[in-house]
Amino acid sequence: MSETRLATNYLDAQNLMLAASNGVSYAYRATGASDATPLVLLQHFRGNLDNWDPALIDALAPGHRVITFDNRGVAASSGTTPNTIAQMGLDAIDFIDALEVGEVDLLGFSIGSFVAQEIALVRPSTVRKVVLASSAPEGASGMHGWAPEVIAAVGKPETPPEDYLSVFFTRTEASRAAGQEVLGRIFGARTVDRDAPTDWQTRLAQYDAVCTWGQPNHSLLERVSAIDKPVFVAQGDSDPMILPRYSYLLAGLIPGARLKIYPDSAHGFLFQHHAEFAADVDSFLAGP
Repeated sequence: MSETRLATNYLDAQNLMLAASNGVSYAYRATGASDATPLVLLQHFRGNLDNWDPALIDALAPGHRVITFDNRGVAASSGTTPNTIAQMGLDAIDFIDALEVGEVDLLGFSIGSFVAQEIALVRPSTVRKVVLASSAPEGASGMHGWAPEVIAAVGKPETPPEDYLSVFFTRTEASRAAGQEVLGRIFGARTVDRDAPTDWQTRLAQYDAVCTWGQPNHSLLERVSAIDKPVFVAQGDSDPMILPRYSYLLAGLIPGARLKIYPDSAHGFLFQHHAEFAADVDSFLAGP
């Protein structure tokens, strides 16, 4: 990846394309410090390049080469979105290989955190450290699909702002105010050269993958104990989409994992608390 392609802030980052050995052309953006270990971000359910909060990316960028991308079949990337987390992990590995940057750090958010677990298990030589935001281990009881009100909010052809707020932020005045600011940054700050929207095929395939990942199977819980990289698990204390108890479970299953629960926040805690979360990620990635 050419260092000249790195933008100084996320709103100015170009939409770039990268051809991988699997035949997929991946859409991605790159910002930050060109000489730092790449920090590859894996996006949430139905999200594209524009669904990352620019304030979070910009807070991470001074100390990292931050790379966001659309996985296979998502938004502007070519191909068809697979319906398993395992295949999403393999597709993400192909993207990372195509970057030709060597070892990377991973930050996976929601379904992206499931994919990050797969990458760390399947290709540990590619991974230095892992951040799992709003996450859960495969096979955990009670994870088979999301609550009806959650999938009703985020599973429709279009997710209106009020439904986004209901899942990503709490009902308190402070969280809702932060949510309105996040909505403005994500949906209003970048007005040109936006990413393509995700389509209905991606929605169906990703939710199939989530439901498969959440089928109760206690024997699968042991898989994450094989992750031998430093891991930071983070979540909001009132997340209705992936309940906080799964972060406690995940951190307990991964040897040496760190855990932090952020107050008065839901699925979008990392956007609501973007400055604090970025500082915590900086500290984790810089540590031993």
